[in-house]
Amino acid sequence: CINATPAHLIEDAIKSGRGSLSKDGALVVRTGKYTGRAAKDKFVVKNKITEKTVWWENDCNVMTPEIFEKLRLKVVDHLNKSSHLYFCENSVGAHPTHNISIRLLTTGASHALFASYMFREKVREFGEGDFVILHAPEVELNPVEFNTKSEACIVTCFERKMVIIVGTYYAGELKKSIFSAMNFILPPKGILPMHAGANKGHGTSDISVFFGLSGTGKTTLSTDDGKMLIGDDEHGLSDSGVFNFEGGCYAKTIKLKEESEPGIWKACNRFGTLLENVVMGPHNRTLDFDDATLSENGRSSYPLRFIDEIEPSSNAGIPNNIFFLTADAFGVLPPVSKLTRDQAMFYFVLGYTAKVAGTEAGIKEPQAAFSPCFGAPFMLRHPSEYAELLGRFLDKYKIQVWLINTGWTGGAYGVGHRYPIKTTRTIIRSIQKGGLLSTAVEKDPIFGLFIPAAVEGVQMKELFPQMSWPNSADYTLKAKELALMFHKKMEKFGDFYQKIKSSGPTIYTHHV
Repeated sequence: CINATPAHLIEDAIKSGRGSLSKDGALVVRTGKYTGRAAKDKFVVKNKITEKTVWWENDCNVMTPEIFEKLRLKVVDHLNKSSHLYFCENSVGAHPTHNISIRLLTTGASHALFASYMFREKVREFGEGDFVILHAPEVELNPVEFNTKSEACIVTCFERKMVIIVGTYYAGELKKSIFSAMNFILPPKGILPMHAGANKGHGTSDISVFFGLSGTGKTTLSTDDGKMLIGDDEHGLSDSGVFNFEGGCYAKTIKLKEESEPGIWKACNRFGTLLENVVMGPHNRTLDFDDATLSENGRSSYPLRFIDEIEPSSNAGIPNNIFFLTADAFGVLPPVSKLTRDQAMFYFVLGYTAKVAGTEAGIKEPQAAFSPCFGAPFMLRHPSEYAELLGRFLDKYKIQVWLINTGWTGGAYGVGHRYPIKTTRTIIRSIQKGGLLSTAVEKDPIFGLFIPAAVEGVQMKELFPQMSWPNSADYTLKAKELALMFHKKMEKFGDFYQKIKSSGPTIYTHHV
């Protein structure tokens, strides 16, 4: 099928036994063994284009051109013999110049549906510099034969302008492989690729960008009542402003509630939406977003038009505010901090959040997680390249950056509680109205962060986490531990770290 309609693809997915309809018409599928990205199975072909430009130390596996060609021939042969094959033509990048065309060949009807939502409509004919994706999730590799880590493989060849995905049914690999490609292509052109959501006010110049890792609230906070959604996950920043890479949203569904996320809830409960690994009652076909039996990473894919308030052009001007979202499970970071330019550079490269029990197998206690640029798995160049681009935009346009903790307070995970989304929204809405730009700030003695002294609608003890801990000594000990962890993680960035070291927390060599 060539560029089949959503209805056709949904029907085919059901006929093939790979999907079922919920009571409201959403297509519900399971992705089997892989319910998230196969991070250790990502490869880039090392050639004259990538040898000295890719950040290979970033868990980026090397594939030789010879192995890639062998794999390409195997997958092409498989696709040629498939009884059902879907061909999709799309584009990525809502920018007249900085976009690429995409041709996808896949055996999966639901994957073709996903691509039709997450990529954008075709804007021009396919040409030099555009990408082909060969997608055969049912093909399982012999690791010995192809020098892979497992039966799955996601590999990009920038010389051939081709991505090959095999061994995994998780649809997110499609969008993230092309996001990675854009992250490699755009920086030399002076464009900052961003793992971030973005929105704008109605009839105003209020434009916000939300950087964040999975689970920090990027989609939730960018999809807000009274704001026009530009996009929820992948954007570029040029001298003409923010532009979305995608044509849809890919929202996490675990614990989704209508009252706190009405726009996303509505989009998930309608015909046309694609749901991955969401539990559905076998008889009443009712969705249970609280059930994590299949995965903590249940997902919903839908086109932007399923959201009531969107920016139709998927473009906006230069942002007024940039938010770095972090889910601090140690409970020591304030819910909002106003960053200096160099602090912004420090926390951008640090890319801190935390993992808690249930997010990954084997995690029982909170663990610090660091993902430079808030998207390291997709950043193929060294973080300093992206950070220097960010710094240029901050200097040129005087953009204010804020660190927002959407994690815990009153104690660490298991003792304290998570900041209510209502509190976070109150803070962000106040910033977007310009209410905190001139507010007096207090400097945190450990992290050096500048905390607004007051936010209307937010209690003082919520703004200053040490006030909410039962024992202030316990707070100080945990905060110093995390501060030291930040510096130890940043040390690996050498000369770049030395330039911004003083903008990080106070350095403690021992705990008191």
